[in-house]
Amino acid sequence: MTKLEQLAFKMTEYYAADPARVQHFIKVHAFAHLIGVSEGLSEKELFILETAALVHDIGIKKAEEVYGSSAGHYQEELGPAIAEEMLEELGFDHDVTDRVRHLVAHHHTYTDIDGADYQILVEADFLVNLYENSEPVSAVKAAYAKIFRTESGKRLCRAMFGIN
Repeated sequence: MTKLEQLAFKMTEYYAADPARVQHFIKVHAFAHLIGVSEGLSEKELFILETAALVHDIGIKKAEEVYGSSAGHYQEELGPAIAEEMLEELGFDHDVTDRVRHLVAHHHTYTDIDGADYQILVEADFLVNLYENSEPVSAVKAAYAKIFRTESGKRLCRAMFGIN
């Protein structure tokens, strides 16, 4: 079993009895992988992206315990340390863990995006959130204009939501 597969099982166990959260990270991972491959990321960049996609919302449980909220800024505050612990337990390299910590700490911050992995993670998360939250077409179009930068992410967004 690969490290990513081990991580997917570990995250499923982390979100035990919460199938909506499991479904969410699996879908974000699938879109991140598709966009990352389509955009030509290197093997290492793709690995980091996929790792981050699996753990991007790992701070939600702790945020709800500590703050009674799953707000994005609480996830960004609390998630990196939890992700680091899980990745170290599974034997991920430190450079991968460091970048994933950064991505988890910023995945709800849409300014100063500092890499293709960060951009693609945001786009993949938006694709899933727009659908899961049943956002109106106006919100989809606004997100398309403000958030999406990769050709693959734009293509998926247009096709999924029937926008031009």
